Amino acid sequence: MDRQAEAQETTYRHGSRALHVYHDGDGMVVVRGRLAPEVGAVLVQALTAAREALYQRAQPASSVTGPINKNVSAETFQADVPAEMPTMAQQQADALALVAETALHHGIDPGAPGERYQVVVHVDAPVLADPDAPGQSVLEDGTHVSTETSRRLACDASRVVMRHDADGRVTEVGARTRTIPTALRRVLQHRDRGCRFPGCGLPFGQGHHIRHWAHGGPTTLSNLALLCRRHHRAVHEEGYHVERQADGELRFRRPDGRPLPDTPPPAPVPADPVDALRAGNDGHGLHIDARTAMPGWLGERLDVGYAIDVLHPLAATSRPRRPEA
Repeated sequence: MDRQAEAQETTYRHGSRALHVYHDGDGMVVVRGRLAPEVGAVLVQALTAAREALYQRAQPASSVTGPINKNVSAETFQADVPAEMPTMAQQQADALALVAETALHHGIDPGAPGERYQVVVHVDAPVLADPDAPGQSVLEDGTHVSTETSRRLACDASRVVMRHDADGRVTEVGARTRTIPTALRRVLQHRDRGCRFPGCGLPFGQGHHIRHWAHGGPTTLSNLALLCRRHHRAVHEEGYHVERQADGELRFRRPDGRPLPDTPPPAPVPADPVDALRAGNDGHGLHIDARTAMPGWLGERLDVGYAIDVLHPLAATSRPRRPEA
């Protein structure tokens, strides 16, 4: 198309940009929109990066390449939440949440990072202490959230205590306080270095009270653990458990009580992996050249029995030998 038509098309695209965010009948938030191609490309890249950050460690053990420590079960390498890999649409939804949280975490509002964009939840005090107690747990717009969700949100958020009379009128409003003070948060981030859920390690997250403050749990370093949003929800809403052992280490358990194995840290990558590989080969007396990978056979058919005898020593003892002719 000519330049004039191209300019008109660009103007039309820009004018037709839109993003609609509204609540559905069941309380879910529906997002629908049209973005300019370059803006859409940025969003797709951001979602891809967030999705990989959340789920790249959720690949099954069979996809792990390279040697595996024989003392570490294959189960260790599998992400444990959820049991089944979410659909692509669900992963995209989780990725969008991470993109939004990352923006607020890094202070998208320079004047007061994140404070103007708070998510407000109204929770009756008895509900925080006892999930079965009667009381409300609703967002600012009146949307109901579960009791356990409100407990998760209350783990790491600013708190304002409001007292009401029998008719529901506010009689006293306390000063806003941080559940986890800024100085303690810095120490928590320095100690945990990211989400502590086995196999995760997302570089930032939310402070989780191992014993909830509504149950008298102190806001101290020993009673806190850093969890990403996904695994914080797993501990509260999906039945996973975490406790701190006598030696200070964390122990995570599945909803059925089985312990989650610890995931070993990734092997360090040397500064010059090629030289490190050559040094390892030299140390084992191996000389690698262009003919190393060439087979030594002459084109005959594979003797499967012989191959199994050589490659699997157990086969030689478990399988009876053939009588010699």
